[in-house]
Amino acid sequence: MTGSVESTDVLIIGSGFGGSIPAYHLAAGGARVLVLERGPWLAAEEFDHDLRLGTSSTRVFEFVVGQGMSVLSGNCVGGGSVVYFAAMPRAPRFVFERQGSIGHRLWPAAITRDALEPWYERVEEALPISPASWDTTTYAGGLWAAACDHAGRTCNPVPAAVDSDLCTNCNWMMSGCRFDAKRSLLLNYLPAALEHGAEIRPLHEVQQITRLADGGYRVHYNTVDEVDYRVVTGGGTVDAKVVIVAAGAGATPVILQRSEPALGTMPHAVGRYFSGNGERLNTAVIDEDKARDLLGLDRGDGRAYEAYQIGRGPTVASWDRLDGSRPEFERYSLEQLYFPPGLGTVLAQVPGADGPSWFGPGKKELLRDWKSWLTIFTMSEDDNEGVFGAPPPTGNANRFSQQMFGFGTISYEPTENTLRGWEKSDADVREILEKDGLAEVLPWTNDVIGAYTVHPLASCRIGDDPATSALDDRHELRGHPGIFVTDGSAVPAGLTVNPAFTIAALAERAVPGIVAALRERGVQVAYGAPSPSGAAGGRPATREFARAAGL
Repeated sequence: MTGSVESTDVLIIGSGFGGSIPAYHLAAGGARVLVLERGPWLAAEEFDHDLRLGTSSTRVFEFVVGQGMSVLSGNCVGGGSVVYFAAMPRAPRFVFERQGSIGHRLWPAAITRDALEPWYERVEEALPISPASWDTTTYAGGLWAAACDHAGRTCNPVPAAVDSDLCTNCNWMMSGCRFDAKRSLLLNYLPAALEHGAEIRPLHEVQQITRLADGGYRVHYNTVDEVDYRVVTGGGTVDAKVVIVAAGAGATPVILQRSEPALGTMPHAVGRYFSGNGERLNTAVIDEDKARDLLGLDRGDGRAYEAYQIGRGPTVASWDRLDGSRPEFERYSLEQLYFPPGLGTVLAQVPGADGPSWFGPGKKELLRDWKSWLTIFTMSEDDNEGVFGAPPPTGNANRFSQQMFGFGTISYEPTENTLRGWEKSDADVREILEKDGLAEVLPWTNDVIGAYTVHPLASCRIGDDPATSALDDRHELRGHPGIFVTDGSAVPAGLTVNPAFTIAALAERAVPGIVAALRERGVQVAYGAPSPSGAAGGRPATREFARAAGL
């Protein structure tokens, strides 16, 4: 299936935050950039408000079931930015000082919250990210805030990459935004990269990387059918001086594992130390009378709430437990979340059920009250206990349906540290929502598909210790100069908040090192392009960032 070999300066695998950001900066600097994306390329009008097979709800997702862990991620041009809820908080300061279970700081010494701040600012300008506001809080967010206040807790609106003037509160944003209200990468970094000559090829699934005699690399890919991703339609190879792997924390380590026979030994941390960002869900069924009488809620039409489906994703979070003085593994955020129909309604479990908790008559009755649900999303400090097994023959999972579903190789057995965080956060959710009979809380246990995450991290992480990190602090793969990893797999550990903003900031920070590597390989590339919103009045940062990067 291999045709003629092409060549480029930079080959980027994946088009999410970790791929699109370097693609823009390197193309703007004059490098030849090619992006290979395994998923389709959809425009705004193609983001369907429908759950049928073949709509955007199945085309742009990948749900990989492993042993003890299932991972939901993006599978399209724009990657995770197309399927995320656009919640964009910065990581708490204490996160960068975490030691986990290895006895020393997980993050490289060069990266602190203060050091990452200017890179956060660049991303904030480019998307852009809107300040948190109660004026745009959804009904569900308002209910969570009122419940927290009733229980003596605090709550805050969550900063978001959403244009509230364009948002219709349709609550379909998880499978793309047809109104372009959600500021995905399709609206900023990617079009800016294309404007500067980058090429993006959808439905190209990278299989492995091999080494060339001149120190460059050859990337081998399959092309896949646009309807049935299991069908291989062709293939090819591309030679590149630098390769950036940004396929996501569930796919990047698999590509590197499959490449090991040809490339040579991979760092020990490739495919190890996976973090699910400590994620766990609790769903509550709200007593509508209590919501009216206890919380004073009124939508103006006689209903207190009944609005789980109206609005958008997370808009309000309680950050009371994000306190650096608390013991590690006991710090977490509690965020109001809208989990759309489909997996959400299938996996929600009936409290105190005599028989099965996730199907049967009790589940049928539970679904009758669906509009009165409230889902609370825990993001805690897990123990980086995920490990990837031997890679499948192709891709990162053995697909068992045309789109979306596959069996992966990840194995995840929560440690006592991780379980302690979940136990404490579950108790907090119950204390807040069950106070005075406001609701009945239903934890999503791990009985059906194990733990699950929408924010996979750390499977190829940065660090200073070669024994426990796959990448140095420039995101370069140890022992393989010229290969960089810039997606969520590079984040050392769970962040206790939504990670997209931090992944993007780290990708911005990684670009100067990639520019230096390209120059060492004879590519004349500049650094210092303005924010991709520069043409519309963004702040040029050429001198400031080029000087800081030593370029």
